[in-house]
Amino acid sequence: MKLVDEVPPVLDVHPPHEPVHGWRDFLLHILTITIGLLIALGLEGCVEWQHHRHLVHEAETSLRAEIQSNANSLQDILDDVHKQQANLKNDVEVLDDIIKDPKLRQHKTMSVAFHFNKFDDVSWKTAQSTGALSYMSYDTAEKYAGIYSLQEELEKAQLQGTRDAITSIGPILNVPDNTNPNPSEAQYMKEHLEVVQGQLILIESLVKGLDAEYKKFLAARPA
Repeated sequence: MKLVDEVPPVLDVHPPHEPVHGWRDFLLHILTITIGLLIALGLEGCVEWQHHRHLVHEAETSLRAEIQSNANSLQDILDDVHKQQANLKNDVEVLDDIIKDPKLRQHKTMSVAFHFNKFDDVSWKTAQSTGALSYMSYDTAEKYAGIYSLQEELEKAQLQGTRDAITSIGPILNVPDNTNPNPSEAQYMKEHLEVVQGQLILIESLVKGLDAEYKKFLAARPA
């Protein structure tokens, strides 16, 4: 008896081919994907907009508080400027007397001093670094920039005045106590102190201008 190997039937494991979709189904599929993407982008844009809005709100709140704090200290700065102007007037009068009579022995004293006042600007620098300014309206950002620019100009003027005051006392740094400068030294000091007096006039003008800007800004944004 001859044995014949039986070959098992081959099973077709592939699923039947799905019918080819028409153009209508294809377009519907593309439309569905497009709508999904638009919704996702819209949600992302909404979240980003809320984030920017929150960032601007925090920045403006912080900036207003900082400007209010600087405004509160402005009167003290102006009073200090007036005090320095009075002291310098006295110093120049003393030097005039020494120039006229080098051997003059007098009990008048000199008080050459210059005070530098720094304004707070942490919130301003933070608003710049975080990009909050770029999400504000142009007019709003311009108002902040104007105020902080004026503050910077005032600081520069004070710094220059401080340097001029230090330069003016150079001739007497190594002079023994109770010894008057000679006429040439007194003349040098007088000329440099007069420069400081001029610098104080500029500083006083900048302080008054900044005070006007502060008041206008804060009146438009009550706490």
